[in-house]
Amino acid sequence: MSKKLPPHIESMLRVNQAGEYGAIRIYQGQLKTLQNSSEHATIKEMEEGEKKHLSTFNQLMVEHQIHPTLFTPLWHVGGFLMGAVTGMLGKKAAHTCTKAVEEVIEQHYQSQIDALEHDLHPLAQELRETFIQFRKEEIEHRDIAQERGASNDDNLLSRGIKMISTAAIEISKRL
Repeated sequence: MSKKLPPHIESMLRVNQAGEYGAIRIYQGQLKTLQNSSEHATIKEMEEGEKKHLSTFNQLMVEHQIHPTLFTPLWHVGGFLMGAVTGMLGKKAAHTCTKAVEEVIEQHYQSQIDALEHDLHPLAQELRETFIQFRKEEIEHRDIAQERGASNDDNLLSRGIKMISTAAIEISKRL
């Protein structure tokens, strides 16, 4: 059994676990609505990357006895709906969704990386390295979405998804 972590590190693990779970649900919604699309394999590959991230956070959550966000049921439904709706709108909307989410996540991970830079907790530097690696992989997903047709415009869809993603992060940090 591990010692209790400081609240700021518990919060980081809780929000990251929730975010990776939400990302998987978005991809699952897109995969459901884009089953016969040329984008299916690309989206499936990105989903697999998120599953690896989630597995890491799930393990850390159990190891350190951290409860997941109370909003997991909402992220379960909301993530899937976000993915399904953007998938129904077509591949450009689906990739715009991915790009918008990944832009928010990239910034989120960077803020955690910065916060842990001088943290003296024994787990801090190990987590920082994990966050650096996961941020790099999220940037790759953003770039893939861009290459596959995401909108370059800061349109209503992109802004709405960024707003929802940012709100989900803030909620998951606390509850």
